[in-house]
This record gives sequence, structure tokens and C-alpha cells, in this order.
Amino acid sequence: MATPTKLRSIYRSFLRELPSRSLSERSRSPLQARIRNTIMSESATPIEQAEQFLQYVKAQRMYATLLERYNPGMNMEEEERVRLTARRVGMDLPEEFMYTGTGQSGDGSKES
Repeated sequence: MATPTKLRSIYRSFLRELPSRSLSERSRSPLQARIRNTIMSESATPIEQAEQFLQYVKAQRMYATLLERYNPGMNMEEEERVRLTARRVGMDLPEEFMYTGTGQSGDGSKES
């Protein structure tokens, strides 16, 4: 069986990996409560299994961080992604033609 110090260390490591909560939500989340109950249960959770799951959680956090860092256009709209790609190679996108609907030919200027 693991020592209480080791269990406490693993529990705190889990809490560091979970998303932080605002001061108004200081009560434990259901996930925090479940982890605490599992670690503190008398069923003697294997310490190796808890450490392995902790390593998995850390790896997932790092994966999400790296994915966001190296794929910055992942959460952008298509138009913004195209504009930034054009700027990357030294080009600016042309301004879009706005049809006025008055029968006159547009002068190519963008309407506001």
C-alpha cells in the first residue's frame, strides 16, 4: 500500500493538471471529488495505475498546448486564414467589390 504522503502528492498533481476554477466556484468539481474519493478509498488503488493515469493527463495537456502553438489557424475562420496565408508570402488580398445596386458600374471601392 502506498504511503499517505505519496497519495497526497499524486492527488495534488492531479489538481494541478485540471483546469483552474474561479474564486466563486471554490467547491470541488465532480471530477475532483471522484479523484479524491478514488485515491482515498480503502480499496487500495494501485499507485502505479494512478501514476500512469497522471502521466496520461499531463501528456494530453501538453498535446493540446503544442497543437495550439503549431497550428495557429486551427480556430480561425476560412477568410481570415486565407488572408494571413497571403500575407505570409508577401501578398495582400484585394479589396472585395461591393455592388451598389444603382445600375452604375462600381468604382471598386469598398462600401462601409
